[in-house]
Amino acid sequence: MDTHSTHLLVELWEANREKLDSVTGVREILVAAAEKARVTVLHSAFHRFSPVGVSGVVVIAESHITIHTWPEAGYAAADIFTCGDKAMPQLAAEHMAQGLESRRMEVTRVTRGVSRSQRAKPSLKPPHRASSIQA
Repeated sequence: MDTHSTHLLVELWEANREKLDSVTGVREILVAAAEKARVTVLHSAFHRFSPVGVSGVVVIAESHITIHTWPEAGYAAADIFTCGDKAMPQLAAEHMAQGLESRRMEVTRVTRGVSRSQRAKPSLKPPHRASSIQA
C-alpha cells in the first residue's frame, strides 16, 4: 500500500479584509478550491469568531482543506492535505489566493506518508523523537 500524500501549508498576506471575515464567502472559496483541485467534497464546517475571523474545514475524500483568517491583519493560514496522485492541491491554493484577493502567497509543500520504496529503509531515528519537516 502506498500512503503518499501532499500537504501544502499556505500563507496568504495582504488579502481582502472583508472577504476574510465572511463565513459564507470563505466557505464558497474553499469549496470551489476543492473542486479546482479535483477532489471530492464530503462536508464542511465553518465558524465566525467575534469580533473578527473565520475558521473552517472542508472534509474531502482525499483528506482535508482548512483555513484560519485574521481579517484585522489581512492574513490567512490554510492547509491543503491530499492523498494520492490525482489531486491537484496547488490549484486549490491558487484559487484561495485569487478568491481572497491576496497580494502575496507563500506555499510550503510537505510530502507525507510512506511509499513502497521507503518502507524497506531502516528508520534513522527512534520513533519517539521528532523529526524535521522538509519542504
